[in-house]
Amino acid sequence: MRLLTILLTLAGAAVTALAQPKATEVRKISLEECIQGALNRNFDLQIARYNPPMALADLRAAYAGWDPNLSLSGNHNFSLSGGGFNATTVTNTPSSVSDVNSFKSSLVGLSPWGLSYTLEGDVRETYGRSSDRFDSSVGQAQVTLTQPLLKNFWIDQTRLNIRVAKNRLKYSELGLKQIIMTTATQVEQAYYDLIYFRTNVGVQEKALTLAEQLVAENQKRVEVGTLAQLDLESAKSQAESSRADLANARNSLAKQENLLKQLFVDDFSAWDSVELQPTPETLEAPRQLLNRQDSWSKALTQRPDLLQAKLDVERQGVTLKYNYNQLFPELDLVGTYGHSAGGASVVEFGQALDQFREGNRPFYSYGAQLTIPLSNLGARAAYRKSKLALEQLVLTLKKLEQGIMITVANDIDLAQSSFEQVGARRRAAEYAAADLDAERKKLDSGKSTTYTVLQKQRDLTTALGNEILALDNYNKALSQLSLDEGATLERLRINVELTSTVFAAAPLSLQAVDTEAQTKAREALEKKMQELQSQPPQTTRPAPELK
Repeated sequence: MRLLTILLTLAGAAVTALAQPKATEVRKISLEECIQGALNRNFDLQIARYNPPMALADLRAAYAGWDPNLSLSGNHNFSLSGGGFNATTVTNTPSSVSDVNSFKSSLVGLSPWGLSYTLEGDVRETYGRSSDRFDSSVGQAQVTLTQPLLKNFWIDQTRLNIRVAKNRLKYSELGLKQIIMTTATQVEQAYYDLIYFRTNVGVQEKALTLAEQLVAENQKRVEVGTLAQLDLESAKSQAESSRADLANARNSLAKQENLLKQLFVDDFSAWDSVELQPTPETLEAPRQLLNRQDSWSKALTQRPDLLQAKLDVERQGVTLKYNYNQLFPELDLVGTYGHSAGGASVVEFGQALDQFREGNRPFYSYGAQLTIPLSNLGARAAYRKSKLALEQLVLTLKKLEQGIMITVANDIDLAQSSFEQVGARRRAAEYAAADLDAERKKLDSGKSTTYTVLQKQRDLTTALGNEILALDNYNKALSQLSLDEGATLERLRINVELTSTVFAAAPLSLQAVDTEAQTKAREALEKKMQELQSQPPQTTRPAPELK
């Protein structure tokens, strides 16, 4: 029983602790601050920043195929053979003892144009005794060159690896750029959604205020006998529904705050009690000049994913070139040149080295070597497969280009439609507010019913929510269009230096860098927009104060 009491006490304390509201710190934050934070702390972006340095490491590893290999060795050999009586020749054969000291070195490598070279030298001293003592030294130094003329002449395995690694380095840089653009767009759209949910909380709070005000007024009417009790209950029901809608709106706002924090913070616990207050707190909807041809031109020249697809085609073209070169027979020019040392008078290593320096014992050889594969089935199959793969990638590229054009066209249509909806939703909210005001006056004069007023209140709440949602959708549509055009970095003025060696360490920056040409072009565009603009910008506004 005592244990049960303790457990119940602990459970009650835990429930009490959970019920305590968390301390909240209100922090004003702008869209630029959110984007800058995401560029430096977003986990997806931090992970992706390692890809270019790793691709650069692969490129450096590919150059290892041209690294020469140096080999050095030294050996001592001892040999003892026993003598004895030779019955055939009826003579005594003396025993023999020999020692051999040898040193060898070689340098083997491959040049960037396919020439393979071998520089090698060895020197050997042999001394000992048999019937007489002997001591001699010999050696040689030579260079051997092999130059392919057919197979491996245009491109070999090392050059293939290097070109592919360079291609993949560019691919990884574009991949990082795509992730930066995607992350910035996600932050921007989440920021717009945060403004929407905060404004929607205000709309629901006003809806609750209106509902409670109607309850209070109906209560007075019931007390004086001018209104039925059922109408009061209907008003109370609407007030509770508005209270539930407000709680749901606040919960949606909290979720949206956490979503935005997830995009630009890497320590959520430090931001858990922070309430984000966007600055400014309203959304605007200025008219934008949208042109399909301009947007298509941007998308087909700037989008990182499209440029990556082109790099895939380029890589396959290099592979096809290599496999085509492998179809040819091996025809190599081979040449050797060197100097030797040795003779009866050469005893020590130093004497042999002197003869090398004198260079009076040269030797050389040259010729050609032809190797013809009789069937060459493997090379032919590899070439055929590479050719088909290239054709497939070209079709994939064309499909992607068409998909991009359709996506951009849909984005433009959505942006234009969203802009039109902003004006329509705003006018609808104004009409709903006026309609509610008129209906409440009619109720005061006894010419309307509580049910009708409640319906008008719901209509106004819905209209205000639709207005701010239209603003949110319009701004997100422009953001998505910019992403699909590949112009996010330019529009948000994000400076990205594609330097693979510093990707993993250097922070990215959000800068306002304007050249003179960009300034003139922007001024001309703004002037043209002012001329064509037919209606004033639409902005969010607080819900009307109704009496």
